Amino acid sequence: MGTMKIERVQTGIRLEKRLVKVLKGLAEAKDIGLGDLVEGIVLHAFEGRAPFSAETLDVIARLKAIYGLDLTAADAHRLEEEAGP
Repeated sequence: MGTMKIERVQTGIRLEKRLVKVLKGLAEAKDIGLGDLVEGIVLHAFEGRAPFSAETLDVIARLKAIYGLDLTAADAHRLEEEAGP
């Protein structure tokens, strides 16, 4: 299977701070860009497939502990940003 030509666009999405730290750490551990990591996660999710191996889930668990990320999928639709000063 060869490579596919695609067009990428810049996006300005906002994500929870600790989640971004874990994603960046995982991208670094996998030696890929953050955008490539997110694309892979989304493409797997769109097909109902798990994006991570057991080994990668261990890396994620360590990164979550380092960055204090205690959010779970159950929290996904309950997050509210704190009011600014």
